[in-house]
Amino acid sequence: MIAKYPIRMATLALAAAVFSPLAVLADDDMDFSSFVEQQLRAKSEKLFGVEKPLEASAPATSGAYRAPGQSASDQVLVAHGLKARYLTREAASNADMMFLWPNGEHPTHLIMAIEEFSPKAIGTLPNGITKMTPSLQRVDLKTGKVETILRGLSGADGVRLTPWGTVLVTEEADDGGAYEVIDPLNVSNHTVVSRAAGNIVDANGNPSTKVVKRSALPTLAWEGIGVLPSGVVYAGDEERPGTGGFNADGGALFKFIPQNPRTVTGPIANLNESPLAAGWVFAMQVSCVNNNQQVGQGCEVGNAAWVPVNAASARIDANAVGATGYYRPEDLELDPLYRDAANPQAVRFCWTNTGNEGAKHYAEVMCGVDSAPLAAVANQRSVVVNRFVEGDTDANSFDNLAFQPVTGNLYVIEDHNNGDIWACLPDGADRDLKSDGCVKILSVKDSSAEPTGFFFAADGRTAFVSIQHSNDGLMPKLDDYGTDDILMITGFKVKTGGRH
Repeated sequence: MIAKYPIRMATLALAAAVFSPLAVLADDDMDFSSFVEQQLRAKSEKLFGVEKPLEASAPATSGAYRAPGQSASDQVLVAHGLKARYLTREAASNADMMFLWPNGEHPTHLIMAIEEFSPKAIGTLPNGITKMTPSLQRVDLKTGKVETILRGLSGADGVRLTPWGTVLVTEEADDGGAYEVIDPLNVSNHTVVSRAAGNIVDANGNPSTKVVKRSALPTLAWEGIGVLPSGVVYAGDEERPGTGGFNADGGALFKFIPQNPRTVTGPIANLNESPLAAGWVFAMQVSCVNNNQQVGQGCEVGNAAWVPVNAASARIDANAVGATGYYRPEDLELDPLYRDAANPQAVRFCWTNTGNEGAKHYAEVMCGVDSAPLAAVANQRSVVVNRFVEGDTDANSFDNLAFQPVTGNLYVIEDHNNGDIWACLPDGADRDLKSDGCVKILSVKDSSAEPTGFFFAADGRTAFVSIQHSNDGLMPKLDDYGTDDILMITGFKVKTGGRH
């Protein structure tokens, strides 16, 4: 499906299994890249667990598309064999990234961030306190009931379940902060009354004991987050090149190393036990020459080190110390299946650079392998960074990512209206370092909406996706605020114990 993908040895092997190599090579009129795409589609059930991928995106619509009485299949076009149904139609408008609580194996709720960039008063809570726009919500998986946990953030987007049983929710604003929530099923209508100072009150107006701003983490436009059991956090700054002036770098990648790394398992009892309470922040600096300071434009891939920056001025400091800038780093995910037998502590993190399709910068997925997550030495290049997926005229503006459990396939979500979702293979046993190919598996029908927040349940057979910011004047408000649809996509086939 994706045009101009590099020819990969793994896909050549796939072709050889279907046709005689001599017959393939004898066809002088054959376009080999088209042949590769045909094979990805023909073998989609084995490779991707879907019976047949989409040939084309959903056609454009106009006007107020979202309305009462629709079915979930009215919202999305899906690959053959997949089915869509509503989890809820009452998520707050601009519902974005999300996860299952208390875990992916036996969840009771879905918790999601609400990407409202202009927090404002929208009413009054029952106790007389000003009701701000929602920022963090939970959805009961049995009933679909939606409740607001936290209000008053600016552009809440990134959200993760930490390994110690709390919620980390972050803001995508230029001065975005990170907030940690404990016991989220018993937190309702807490409000951030001062983002700068980190003042947070409960539903009665008293200082919150269950939500805290984590000022030790960097101030930046957050979205993707990778959290290790030790408390190490990886994140990207969603910033365009040139934002701070001509030739200013784009968004950097950052790592937080806790002052007190967590060495035990299980949930914490109070927020003081969290490893996010104190630590140090570092920005990623890629070098084109091993163990030398050759950095800057043209050095977006290669060996990388972590250089120290201040949490409060992380973006400015990163630019000053020569951290590598990218075009709008958005979602970032840890690869759950990555293993290095020679170095068990090594981790792989992948992120999207959304780019600008209007300028024919079609986006990319980058991946880095950090061989020493708890270390950061400016002259020690402990990370190797390479491109994993390259965008094109059809697959572009990459935003969200999701690794499918069991298979390791990477799902890439587009950041524009009528957006598509692509399933991409891992890198096979060929000589390149890229995905072995992608197919389109979902397309949003509403031209005023985009897909976002896509992720899988633990078995890899069910996915969740938010259909964000529809033109939905026909829909009633809930809690004095607009709404979005959260869909469940079922029918993914996963072979137990490995790839499809």
